[in-house]
Amino acid sequence: MQINDLDISGTTTPVTYTARGEGRPFLILHGGGGPQTVTGFADLLAAERPAQVITPIHPGFGGTERPEGFSTIGQLARLYTALLDRLDLDDVTIVGNSIGGWIAAEMALLDTTRISSIELVDAVGIEVPGHPVVDFFTLTFPEIAQRSYYEPAKFLIDPSTMTPQQQAGLAGNRAALSAYAGETSMMDPTLRERLSTVELPIRVIWGDHDRIADPDYGRAYADAIPNAEFVLLTETGHMPQLETPKRLVPAVWDFADAHHRPPR
Repeated sequence: MQINDLDISGTTTPVTYTARGEGRPFLILHGGGGPQTVTGFADLLAAERPAQVITPIHPGFGGTERPEGFSTIGQLARLYTALLDRLDLDDVTIVGNSIGGWIAAEMALLDTTRISSIELVDAVGIEVPGHPVVDFFTLTFPEIAQRSYYEPAKFLIDPSTMTPQQQAGLAGNRAALSAYAGETSMMDPTLRERLSTVELPIRVIWGDHDRIADPDYGRAYADAIPNAEFVLLTETGHMPQLETPKRLVPAVWDFADAHHRPPR
C-alpha cells in the first residue's frame, strides 16, 4: 500500500507500507539492512498474537522514492507520526531496530497521543563515550555478519551471487542509510540529553552478542530515558528479529500488553 501526499516540513513525501493481522496495532521500523529484515518478524507477530502489524519502508529503501531534501531521522519520525494520524490508529506500540530504533526514539519526543509504548531493539542514535557504534560503511559483508550475529555463518551475504536487480537494491539501501544516518556517525549528539524528557513507557531490548552497538551502549540508552526497562537477549546479535524472533515476539508483546490503553 502507498500514501503519496503526507506533508512533512513542506515536502510531499510518499510512504509505502504493508499491513497484516488484526488486533492491537504495531508499527515496525526496519534498520539499515532494509525492509526485508523485519518482514518475517512482522508475519510471526501477526500470526502468533492478536496484532495488526504495519511495516513501512523508509523512503529510499527497497527501491522506493526518497524526495529531494528528505534526509534526516527527524523527518522520518515526523513521517511516521503523520502516518499514524492518516491511518487513525490508537494504542500503537512502536518497535524499531537499529536506525528504526533511532526513528522510534525521535517519535517519543513528538506527539505521542496515538502511541502507548515504544520498544527499541538494538537501536542506534545516541552518543556513548567509549562505546561508539561501529563504522558500518568501512566493513565488508563478512565483517558485517561477524559483528551483527551470534551465529554469523547463517547470515552471510555474497553480493556476487545476487542478480543485478538485487545488487541495485543493496546499493540503494546503502545510499539511503548514508543519507539519513551519516557516513560514519550513526548518531545525533543531542539525542541522549533530549531523551531525558520522554514520558512514554520504553523497553530497550538488546542482543548480548551485538558487536555493532554493544550491550553497554544499550544500557546507556535505557539509562538516558526515565523509567526505561532494559532486556538482554542471550545468544543474539544486532538483529534479534532475524536471529531469535521466537524470543523477541514475547519480549515485544508482553511489554505492549502491560501498557495497553483503551483507544480514545
